[in-house]
Amino acid sequence: MEKALEKLAEQILSFDEASLASLREKYRLRIEHFDGTKDWEKAVIIYCIINAVSLKNTLFNENVLKRKREKEGKPSKGPPSLKRVK
Repeated sequence: MEKALEKLAEQILSFDEASLASLREKYRLRIEHFDGTKDWEKAVIIYCIINAVSLKNTLFNENVLKRKREKEGKPSKGPPSLKRVK
């Protein structure tokens, strides 16, 4: 099973995020209309895969920027400092 998942991950990594993102709304709408069929279940998996690729790319980009800042000697951006204003 692990080898099958690794092969599937390799295939998914080759997909273009922009093309996947264009399908996100289609599958979001599909899963909102629960009918309990295999098609609905597949739509949920597809929607999650699309979001997983997007999350992976966001994490990747954030970490690349963080490393770049560290190499340049700039402090990495943490969460913003919030002050309570009355």
